[in-house]
Order: sequence, then C-alpha cells, then structure tokens
Amino acid sequence: MRSKLVSDEPGAQVHVVILDTGDEAFAALTKFVNDARISAAALTAIGAFERATVGWFDFGSKSYRKIEVNEQCEVLSAIGDVAIGDDGKASLHVHIVLGLSDGSTRGGHLLAGVVRPTLEVVLTETPAKLRRKKRADLGIALIDIAAQ
Repeated sequence: MRSKLVSDEPGAQVHVVILDTGDEAFAALTKFVNDARISAAALTAIGAFERATVGWFDFGSKSYRKIEVNEQCEVLSAIGDVAIGDDGKASLHVHIVLGLSDGSTRGGHLLAGVVRPTLEVVLTETPAKLRRKKRADLGIALIDIAAQ
C-alpha cells in the first residue's frame, strides 16, 4: 500500500491510497485511516479484486448475509465514509458494486476484498469529526450527527 497527500487545504485534505495485488482492502484501509488519525472522511475507489465478500444487511437477524465473489471482478464503484466508532477508532462504511466477467454485478457492504492488480482510493477528509454509534434497535452502527 502506498499513499500520498495530494491536497493539504484546511478542511479538505485529500489522500490517494493505492493498494496492490494481495492487499486485503478493508483491513488495509482501516489501518490507514487509523494510522493517519482520520476521524471523518468520504471515500471513493475503483480497481479490481481477485475475490471479495460483500454483505447484505438482514434486519430480521441484525446481521450481514455474506455474498462471496470467488472470481476476478472489477470494482465498478465504491463509495463510503469514515467515522469514529464506539471503540474510539476510525471505522469504514463502504458500499461497493463489483462487475463480473459476464457483465453481471454483485453489490453490498464491502466486508473484504483481495486486490488484484490495484485499488485506487481517494479519501477526502472533512473538518468536523464524525461519530458512529451502535443502534441496538437496528443492530448496526450509524453516524450520529448530534454526537460530539
């Protein structure tokens, strides 16, 4: 993984993060935002995975149903955000659409993805800190804009 701060404007720092073959995207990006002490950001990404796991949130069970994609796939679109979780660490929330060789797609919450050959990520920090809080009624953590 390589990264570069491409804009250091107050209130809108922009980082480009390049992941390489074999990197596990969700873990690598989580490590990057925590190491860089990023507390609030928007992210976008394109690239490809050799395999990935996406999730569909089942409100009945309050858990993610895993959708395994065990083939080379294009990251057609990945959008998400970064906020501080209940544990005080930065957490990612990323939705992704993967393109398969037959032109079909799979999508959902990015749970894991092994990069091949690259994933190009743009992280744009926001000046405010965002807080993600676990909602017991839903079983998931959501951004709470009232939290400090």
